[in-house]
Amino acid sequence: MSSTQPKPMFKSVILARVFSFVKPYRFIFWSNVLLAIILAFATPVRPFLIQSTVNLAIGKQVVLPVWVNFFIPAAAYAEVIKLIIAITLFQVGFIIIETILRFFFSFGMSWLGQQVVRDLRNTVYDKIMHWEMRQFDQTPIGTLTTRTINDIESINDIFSDGLIPILADLLTIVVTLTTMFVINWKLTLICLIPFPIMLVATYFFKESVNKSFIQVRNAVAALNAFVQEHISGMQVVQAFAAEEKEMDKFVKINERHKLANIKAIFAYSVFFPVVEVVLALSIGLIVWWVAGQSLDAGLLVAFILFLNQIFRPLRMIADKFNVLQMGMVAAERVFKVLDNQDITENKGTYAPAHINGKIEFNNVQFAYNESNWVLKGIDFTVDAGQTIALVGSTGSGKTSIISILNRLYPYQSGSILLDDHPIESYSLDRLRASVGVVLQDVFLFSGSVYDNITLRNPAITKEQVQEAAKMIGMHEFIMQLPGGYDYHVMERGATLSLGQRQLLSFIRALLYNPSILILDEATSSIDTESEQLIERAIDALIKGRTSIVIAHRLSTIRKADKIIVLDKGSIVEMGSHNELLQLGGFYTTLTEMQFAEKK
Repeated sequence: MSSTQPKPMFKSVILARVFSFVKPYRFIFWSNVLLAIILAFATPVRPFLIQSTVNLAIGKQVVLPVWVNFFIPAAAYAEVIKLIIAITLFQVGFIIIETILRFFFSFGMSWLGQQVVRDLRNTVYDKIMHWEMRQFDQTPIGTLTTRTINDIESINDIFSDGLIPILADLLTIVVTLTTMFVINWKLTLICLIPFPIMLVATYFFKESVNKSFIQVRNAVAALNAFVQEHISGMQVVQAFAAEEKEMDKFVKINERHKLANIKAIFAYSVFFPVVEVVLALSIGLIVWWVAGQSLDAGLLVAFILFLNQIFRPLRMIADKFNVLQMGMVAAERVFKVLDNQDITENKGTYAPAHINGKIEFNNVQFAYNESNWVLKGIDFTVDAGQTIALVGSTGSGKTSIISILNRLYPYQSGSILLDDHPIESYSLDRLRASVGVVLQDVFLFSGSVYDNITLRNPAITKEQVQEAAKMIGMHEFIMQLPGGYDYHVMERGATLSLGQRQLLSFIRALLYNPSILILDEATSSIDTESEQLIERAIDALIKGRTSIVIAHRLSTIRKADKIIVLDKGSIVEMGSHNELLQLGGFYTTLTEMQFAEKK
């Protein structure tokens, strides 16, 4: 939501969806509703008892309710002092019980909110993990972070400071006012004279804070997106000496965040003094009326306490309404994530124990958006155990082919078969487990080398990891790191070189023993020595395994059984290295360009 205009506070559909997450904890929920009702009806008791105590102290006769008499022994009525002490002790016990109930109410609502937040955050993150990759291409990471963390945390406020606490406060006000009218309706009307000022102030306060809160939420989302993106790309910022320009952008976003908060602070700074002034006016009117009517002192004290009990929730109720509305806005944003149906469908059930690795592309058309086709009528077959190389200039569609093969993106038309079965018929987990990928841009998570290789798969043993590392020639290097396989890799593998990160990802792919091995520019940024290590491992590993190699280096391509040359999303040539050279076409031109670069 980018607009600063407030939306309607209550949307029954959104509220119902939020409370659908309460179902597993409905006993706690209804227990807290019951506590709210009990506490509301308990609110007028203490002022009434204090009124009786004051009247007894000044020698006036009082009549206590039957339920109070039940707790006070008959002997206490023998002397006024004993009765005052008995009522006071009863009040102390009542306060203790009320405090305990308020603790359970406050803790229970907060506990309930945290349970809902946990369950909702798990649901949202699970949904995000099953999104198609194009959603991540279109949505800033910082925005998703805001949805998953900040917005869901705001939903907690619906429980801790939102709907039920507001209803509890409103019920408290109604019960207290009703009690005041029963005791003395004229005095009640007198003390309510300044209330229109309170209502007007509350309305303007609510509207002002509401707009400010929306601006704050938008500014937080913008800050999260900016910081996430620029910290990830800090190397580029520093390499092009763009620190000052990027800092200027950050300062502007941060300034908007500050101004939005200051507007909210200003509204609070005006509203709370107004509440105090209205309370003071009401108390002044009570004193004036009681003095003029010769009413008892106990009534004066009780009504002052009643007013405080009314104004205490009124001070916060407008703020709670805004908190509730912000929780609703946050919930609406979160549910937009949950309602996003752009997920990879997993309706396939075919999950054979062994996949040979035969691949067929039949007239496949693919576009990230249908106005710009990336692959146009792709047709080729790779027999099980064969190695093919995809060659072409940047943007020719090489990476797109492997992206749709393991269903990271959906293709629009044609068919892709794996072992003569459509890839959609396979269980998604089985399909992706059969395809091992080593990408050019390797992503390593913050954690140990061992965890990054195994991705915390308990089925993979340390002995298997070490054996694979030895095959790649990485075992000795890993053992030289502090802690060996337990060495902590920083986020994105910042403490390792690009070549080392690629070698670790190669080990990662091999350990899963895929039927199909994909190398996407896997040796493009590795030095000659590291490349030789990989090539020796590849020669041993591609035997009996279908391999797809995307590379610019001829040394990697020449050994392929088949080379597919792509240009602008179409296959323009196909054949072995020698066959393509004899054609004197695209492949020959690419080869000559590479030789020219080496001179």
